[in-house]
Amino acid sequence: MTLLELTAEEGGLPDQGRRRQAVTTSDLDMTLTAQIAVAWAGEGGEEPRLSWWQTDLVSEFGGEDLLKRLLPLTWPWAVLQAVREAARRKDEELRGKASDPDQLVTLYRFGFELDEQIEERLQAHKRSGLPPVEALPALAEVLGSTLHQSWDKDQFQGWVEAHGPVQAEAVPTGRLLKGAMPTGLDRRVAQLVAALAPLADSYPLPHFRVKP
Repeated sequence: MTLLELTAEEGGLPDQGRRRQAVTTSDLDMTLTAQIAVAWAGEGGEEPRLSWWQTDLVSEFGGEDLLKRLLPLTWPWAVLQAVREAARRKDEELRGKASDPDQLVTLYRFGFELDEQIEERLQAHKRSGLPPVEALPALAEVLGSTLHQSWDKDQFQGWVEAHGPVQAEAVPTGRLLKGAMPTGLDRRVAQLVAALAPLADSYPLPHFRVKP
């Protein structure tokens, strides 16, 4: 995500008459929490955590320092948006190596309609004026109440495993979850997060493969 994108006025995407999938705001919030938490944990940079992407955004002297000066009111959201985008791009890069990337469902790609609703929910939170850990209280478990939780790999792995159990197998694309993909967004998210365990040196791309 560029600085131009972060500083621009952003509104919800228009509904162009499509029949949208029914999903609750609590499921959208759970998804955003998981996406942001995993994105935070995956950072490298000067304060490395898992180093799945080489960014230093959720860091007092990294992305925060810059965005506090550019966006004094919304910098916490801007920081989390940026790190979430870094994770999404890595996810997209890895999916692109599959022979059927459009058939993969991942933590950062649920399909156009759901992805649109998740993004709209993020923008609504940003406009609300609430800080991230108040809008998404479950974030505090991973990032702390001020986005400065000390990195503890074992604690994060415990958070990941709490979403399980799940069965997955290693395939060239990443970690393929076994069985049918759940219909509920909350169960999809839980299984995709659970499949991050055991934590690896590179992003393992947990995914479902669906039929066209």
